[in-house]
Amino acid sequence: MSLFSGARTSRSAHDLDADLEVRAPKTKPQFRECPGCGLFQVVPAMEPGLRSNCTRCGTLLRVTRVNPLNRHLALTFAAMVLFTVVWLGMLMKVSTAGIVRETTLDSGPLELVARGLWPLAIAVAFTTAYAPMGKFFAMLYVLIGLKMKYMPPRIRDVFLLSRRLNTWCMPEVLLLGVFVAYTKLGDLVTIELGPAVYALGLLTVVWVWAEVAFDPHAVWEEIERRGQTHAAMPVGPPLAWQPGAMGCEGCGLVCVPAETDGHCPRCGSRVHERKPNSVSRTWALVLAAIVLYIPANVYPVLTVMQLGAGQPSTILGGVEELLDSGMYPLAALVFFASIMVPLFKLLGLGSMLTATQLGRPGAGASILIRERTVLYHIVAWIGRWSMVDIFMESLLGALVQFGRAVTIEPGVGALAFCAVVFITIFAAETFDPRLMWDAAGRNPHRAPAMAGGGALAPQASAS
Repeated sequence: MSLFSGARTSRSAHDLDADLEVRAPKTKPQFRECPGCGLFQVVPAMEPGLRSNCTRCGTLLRVTRVNPLNRHLALTFAAMVLFTVVWLGMLMKVSTAGIVRETTLDSGPLELVARGLWPLAIAVAFTTAYAPMGKFFAMLYVLIGLKMKYMPPRIRDVFLLSRRLNTWCMPEVLLLGVFVAYTKLGDLVTIELGPAVYALGLLTVVWVWAEVAFDPHAVWEEIERRGQTHAAMPVGPPLAWQPGAMGCEGCGLVCVPAETDGHCPRCGSRVHERKPNSVSRTWALVLAAIVLYIPANVYPVLTVMQLGAGQPSTILGGVEELLDSGMYPLAALVFFASIMVPLFKLLGLGSMLTATQLGRPGAGASILIRERTVLYHIVAWIGRWSMVDIFMESLLGALVQFGRAVTIEPGVGALAFCAVVFITIFAAETFDPRLMWDAAGRNPHRAPAMAGGGALAPQASAS
């Protein structure tokens, strides 16, 4: 396959309403390096409602939307209002033997701090409260700033921060954790859902809608149009590869960092041909996660105290209890999210690292390389769902505190398990899937013999 190509475009199922709205102008053609395989290719001029995928590995390069900035501003504002209700409102209320307890978004982390599990409290508070709040404020700062005559300072840095926070915003996982906690408490206490739960459900819908309808490249193009770039931009869109050209991980711009002191001229991020020390750093994280995976499954994640007698429960023990209670779908959900997903991530990352290190051009490294790239995207996306168990335990620990009658205490196993989840998320972000294609000899532009490439005519096809 040629090193350079025109990206494949097709109609997006998420923007069928584009045909009913005023047609926005086409985007400009862009020269991009695929973040999945390293192929340099032209993303053609696109009308709203189209998606562009890498012609070699299928990685999504861009999805265009109708009026993307205004739409995302409205959705972000709606999400911010709903999130305020979630933060300040009551999530759940439980009662037994005349004792009533309520929980809010802060109750779980505060209870974890009281029990000395402050690292777990920080993780829960960050992923359920502070990361989403930071994300919403950052996006409002950027989107409102783009409408002002004089743009606010450091708008590029704030937008980069909002994209990095995306990984750690987990409202949909928290909603699932609330559902699991609600189901498990049914046999112990009387439960009442608060307004914050319904707001959380709406927030999840708005959050997913906002992410699906968002085109981050439109933000960078507007920043570039307003002249708020890190350095002077080249005149005209670059549609040809030249020696030293690299794709920026921050904004996707293909540039020659040697000409701008190693930084992207548009967003100011440090540009590397590949993520520095990707393989060794990822191996270190994977091995650390493997070590912690053992105590995470051996030590109890929570203990149910009834009349002074404790019943410690591990992750697998919790699944067995759900099976004994006849909650088969919930047992399958917890087993998948808490046991299979971390194991799948560790095995997936291990296989990709091994293929990268042992691969030789024309040999086994080329076998199923496209499938391994798809595996990487799955691993990077699925890891967040393992936090379901942590959120559930945080809620149970805050709600079920009825003295000698019944009390639920989170255990050290939960701390080890949360560390496994965080480490595997970091490992997925540290690994560079382009290295698999390099090891297979599929990116000859990295070799000294590579010559410059000419501009290519965009190729487009409608699905």
